Amino acid sequence: MTQATIAPPDIKTLADLWRRLGGIPLDRIWFHPAPGTATEKDVIEAEARENRLCELVDGTLVEKAMGFEEARLAARLVYLVNSYLEQTDLGICVGADGMMRIAPGLVRIPDVSFITWDRLPGRESPREPIPELAPDLAVEVLSDGNTKAEMARKVREYFEAGVIMVWLIDPKKRTARVYSTVEKSVLLRADEALDGGEVLPGFVLRLSDLLDRGPAAATGLIAWSRYR
Repeated sequence: MTQATIAPPDIKTLADLWRRLGGIPLDRIWFHPAPGTATEKDVIEAEARENRLCELVDGTLVEKAMGFEEARLAARLVYLVNSYLEQTDLGICVGADGMMRIAPGLVRIPDVSFITWDRLPGRESPREPIPELAPDLAVEVLSDGNTKAEMARKVREYFEAGVIMVWLIDPKKRTARVYSTVEKSVLLRADEALDGGEVLPGFVLRLSDLLDRGPAAATGLIAWSRYR
């Protein structure tokens, strides 16, 4: 777990690193430890000592971009998915501190993750802080600090790791882009519904019910009762 990830050979300058990370704001790129030398131990210590969530990318700690509203939406979605899982018992759902090693040297932390029991060793929730695991559904709630290139890289990495579905939710634009493959996606407007498909069968959630500050989504609850 503590072995450093060697930076790819095409990274010769800080500008190369910045471009490879998707042109993200520089204040999200940590320089202690030095880029190219960070390990999973550093990821854990950043969270434990400084209460900062960082992903491990190319041997570099990259702080997650997340504001208050994004955290609220992620927590709301975790609540709704967990309510669904209480009736279906298909797996587990974790929030924005659920670290996962989705590939050697690559730690990602989706804002919301759903993992089926079959993907979990022994069909139990992992005990280690960073399990080697890829979710069935990965959800990212976009913040100002996210860039298009960064999210394109994340989507590609998720599918390479075995993720089945990715949701990119944009609170400002009130849209959600649903990916079923890297190349295939659908853009949903606020009056349209997120559908769990084969990953979360029977889960239907109108996007506005998630984005707005009203009561829990009735659309999803009706669908779940039919699933039972």
